[in-house]
Amino acid sequence: MDAAERDFDIVLYGATGFVGRLTAQYLARVGNGLRIALGGRSAEKLHALRDTLGHSAQHWPVLVAERSDYAELTRLASRTRVVASTVGPYLKHGLPIVAVCAATGTDYVDVTGEVPFVRNSIDACDEHAVATGARIVHSCGFDSVPSDLTVYALHRRAVADDAGGLGDTTLVLRRFAGGISGGSAATMVELLRASADPDTRRTMDDPYSLSPDRRAEPDLGYQPDVQMRRGTEIAPELAGVWTGGYVMAAYNTRCVRRTNALLGWAYGRGLRYTETLSLGSSRLAPVMATMTSATIAGATRFAGSYLGMLPSGLVDGMTTSYGIGYTNESRGHYTVETYTRTTTGARYVATMAQQADPGYSATALMLGESARTLVKDRDALADRYGVLTPVTAMGDALTGRLEAAGVTLSVARLN
Repeated sequence: MDAAERDFDIVLYGATGFVGRLTAQYLARVGNGLRIALGGRSAEKLHALRDTLGHSAQHWPVLVAERSDYAELTRLASRTRVVASTVGPYLKHGLPIVAVCAATGTDYVDVTGEVPFVRNSIDACDEHAVATGARIVHSCGFDSVPSDLTVYALHRRAVADDAGGLGDTTLVLRRFAGGISGGSAATMVELLRASADPDTRRTMDDPYSLSPDRRAEPDLGYQPDVQMRRGTEIAPELAGVWTGGYVMAAYNTRCVRRTNALLGWAYGRGLRYTETLSLGSSRLAPVMATMTSATIAGATRFAGSYLGMLPSGLVDGMTTSYGIGYTNESRGHYTVETYTRTTTGARYVATMAQQADPGYSATALMLGESARTLVKDRDALADRYGVLTPVTAMGDALTGRLEAAGVTLSVARLN
């Protein structure tokens, strides 16, 4: 069936989860003119959710499909142009819906930040998706839209200025206010468990683990995911600032490197990309930077083995289906600054900011706009299919939609 002939434009699958609910609320506000359906395992819960979404959503159909039932998922995917999935932890629950989207030529978006899951998706589904013309776009939330789009914006500006390729490039999460959902906590636990497996550990440690051609990647030496740095090691503009480990770096860096490879290394084969968290300039900042970096490094290296010694029910009971954070856009916020020095010595900073909780309302907006981009801007997108990143699937079109929705993105030359 041609995508334009399908019953729905978007099916939000996993709609009754925490981020799913926020995404449903966002689509109910902005989805006029789109044919939207809610998908999940419980018709009762889906109807209850729909009843909270206001008049615009009361006609949305409810589609029931077990997340491990390929026949039910295939029927669901074959009826829509785009599936937006919020069924994390994706490593545990997410691959079946990706597989049926790849098989049916259905575009797909999610908010994962799980290296092993995306590697499995590439290995199992990329060739099928290319053959059927499906765009499988992972990481369309705070993992990893700011990372992907700011580096892309830097590249575009450097090309316009004929300033050469990107070299040392670092994203700094300069400021934020927000919380963490129960789903995010469960995902972290699942990743730590998976890391106890030696093969999975090697995949997670490889800086090019998501590359489409690992052997073609440049050898740039050691590229740490977690490090404590003075701000001046990144850019003179950060004098006095201390930075420490950023928990999302282990995934986001690999997403950006995959984008570079899928674009034929358009950013440059000398791109060294890192991410870090600003901890301010107080007297305690270097101590906080040291402790943060050591905690993240220790947890990612050793926590998986310790978790394996505990009853799984006990560990799972420590996470919940809800979270603590800001669902109201007026309270949460974030600002990221991505600095680069090009091969000609030019320096730039890309700044992306939003008045929304990064893990909550901001992620819901990004996922919703990603799904809308694949529907409304389909004719403007590059003829690129398979397992993609936000930039390689949607690039300028997604940037434009996010800016129209209140996200700011700018690039300034620093010298």
